Amino acid sequence: MLNITNLTYKIGARTIIEDANLTIMDGWKVGVIGLNGAGKSTLFKLISGDLQVDGGTITLNQKQKLGMVRQDIPETDTPLIDLVMAAHEEMAQLWRDAETEADPNKIAEIYERLGEIDAYAAPAKAATLLTGLGFKEHQLTEPFSSFSGGWRMRVVLAAALFVEPDFLLLDEPTNHLDLEAIMWLETYLASYPHTLMVISHDRELLNKCVDHVIHVDKKQLTLYTGNYDTFERERALRLGLQQKMHEKQAAHREHMQKFVDRFKAQASKARQAQSRMKALEKMDIVDAVIAERAVKFNFPSPDKIPSPMISINRADVGYTDGVPILKKVNDNIDRDDRIALLGANGNGKSTLIKLIAGKLGVMNGDIFRSSKLRIGYFSQHQTDELDVDSTPYHEMFKMMRTKNPDITEPKVRAKLGQFGFSRELADNQISALSGGEKARLLFAFMSFDAPHLLLLDEPTNHLDIDAREALVQALNDYEGAIVIVSHDPNMVERVADRLWLVKDGSVRDFEGDLEDYRKFTIQARREERKDDKAKKAQDAQAPAERMPVQKLNTHKLKELEKDIEKLNAERERLEALMADPNFYNDVANIEPTQKKYAKVMKELESFEEIWLEQQVA
Repeated sequence: MLNITNLTYKIGARTIIEDANLTIMDGWKVGVIGLNGAGKSTLFKLISGDLQVDGGTITLNQKQKLGMVRQDIPETDTPLIDLVMAAHEEMAQLWRDAETEADPNKIAEIYERLGEIDAYAAPAKAATLLTGLGFKEHQLTEPFSSFSGGWRMRVVLAAALFVEPDFLLLDEPTNHLDLEAIMWLETYLASYPHTLMVISHDRELLNKCVDHVIHVDKKQLTLYTGNYDTFERERALRLGLQQKMHEKQAAHREHMQKFVDRFKAQASKARQAQSRMKALEKMDIVDAVIAERAVKFNFPSPDKIPSPMISINRADVGYTDGVPILKKVNDNIDRDDRIALLGANGNGKSTLIKLIAGKLGVMNGDIFRSSKLRIGYFSQHQTDELDVDSTPYHEMFKMMRTKNPDITEPKVRAKLGQFGFSRELADNQISALSGGEKARLLFAFMSFDAPHLLLLDEPTNHLDIDAREALVQALNDYEGAIVIVSHDPNMVERVADRLWLVKDGSVRDFEGDLEDYRKFTIQARREERKDDKAKKAQDAQAPAERMPVQKLNTHKLKELEKDIEKLNAERERLEALMADPNFYNDVANIEPTQKKYAKVMKELESFEEIWLEQQVA
């Protein structure tokens, strides 16, 4: 249990937290939210002891182990799986002691303790974490130093999860993950068996994984019971915003309904209309509350051009002659398409975006673009290319003057104002802007000439929950086409009408919605793990040397398969239950359900291993 009493912390003359009180009970899963700069990460550093309080106390049960993601792993050639296992300091020390200890009694004690902490299953557990976060089986023995920054952060996240501390602190754990890894992490955290506190701007994760919310606001820590959407509803009631938000929501529903009514009778637009109908069904007071307080975005609608705007015909695409990343890409982009690109990092999503943007040519095949087509391109890496010594106004003026030499100052400032830039902020040096403000500036740059197609490569990386909601609203109001790569499931689900799966060198339509894709991904990873285990078993021993596996008779094998079916059904039932916001209203039922889910997953893995052994026996 964590107790915070009359906590005060200052940075110079500025008070970050003042006389705050909070109690976190064992087993709670707590989301920590608040505006950037409110003090969320500071709170974590105070809890971990990295910062010292100026007043009050923070107490944690001394018998409980506190864990968080390490940011200071040095350059090392240690294999990934060994690095993850080394994070469990007691286990690592016990293994070292076992190699040097000569006293038989002490050796017995060491191995007894190793059994107690489940050390013999450690390699399998570390491998599960790493593969869940996106690493391939063959990469687990590769040196840490051979991976780039984003992949290294996945390793340190796996290390924190491997230790499985009694009290785990996670600060923006999804920042360096792709959509597939986030889906896996959501499931893992929902069944985490101990206390969890997580700072996140990912609304989907906060809805699926937490049962309490701490709002860091105005130097105070306010605790709410339930997930993120529950927090927003309660806060709206407290602030007396319910009726006002209801009216705004009704107006937005009417806007979306017009789209549905217009296109639902057209076969070619049936999928788009169906997507909007789903979005209408899911809209509630929360969307309106968030949108009310967020900085507004406004993408200008373009003039109409014929469809298809872009036609890709059996194109091979890549960076090195003769080594294409994507092969025989064959699809069209129409003027009202809303396409999300799915697929794990490294499969070619950014490559496809660059092809569409004209930043990369084809090796074979061809690509047609309408002669009148204007494209707005956003990439998370463009922030590094900004002139930090200039100002938003000066840079926007230069850009707009290329299209209109007679451009006036009021028009430039009006364009910046559409993305939340006041006069004062527009005249600040770019170096002084926050990550979110720089992202908004890039949105303004890419859309100043009303492009027909927006290409968005990870547009939400530096945006908080409010800004993400504002972006979703703006994209749904925009009347051009969109191609988006995003690790934010909420954005993909609410913006995209079509899903393209980029995988194994190909691009194809994915039939289904994001929930179907979640199931597809989970099943694909299970099959991949089964194949890896089977290959390892075959490679480890020659047939004559292989230990015999007791062959089950047909009846027992069918019983085993029935048990696996039942466990899968129970897993799906529990996942659906935990994904329902109403689940968090029954506080007493949260922890037992999460523990039951963890037990089901453990039994399922065990039964699947037995079934696999029967196939190779």
